[in-house]
Amino acid sequence: MPGTRKLGKPTDQRMAMLRQQVTDLMTYGKITTTVTRAKELKPLADKMITLGKRNTLASRRQALAFMTKEDAVTRVFTILAPIYAERNGGYTRVVRLGARRGDAAEEAIIALVDEDKIAAADAEAEKARKEEERAAKKAKKA
Repeated sequence: MPGTRKLGKPTDQRMAMLRQQVTDLMTYGKITTTVTRAKELKPLADKMITLGKRNTLASRRQALAFMTKEDAVTRVFTILAPIYAERNGGYTRVVRLGARRGDAAEEAIIALVDEDKIAAADAEAEKARKEEERAAKKAKKA
């Protein structure tokens, strides 16, 4: 279990929110949230990347049980885990933004480190996917 912050929500709602935020972080690379939520999110996100580094069927099933989208799990195991293979923890960073207009809650961005490597790997994966689609389309015509 992560930290002991309750975030003003019952346990089931809190865990649902954190699961969705971890999924979004793994999908988009960075998200904006409050500082306390970001601090709660950090160990959970690090745990998902650590599961990706193990790359076993059991670790994949654990990640699927926690994250809400299969695409995010696939991204962790195929793109993020190889990038962080040599890194021992510290896969995310929290950057404070200041007070939010409206309710003055302190906001932060939680992001994955090595953003440039991730962007390059995403571009390469997208290129491979498009090439695969073209080949499938050509095979279908022939």
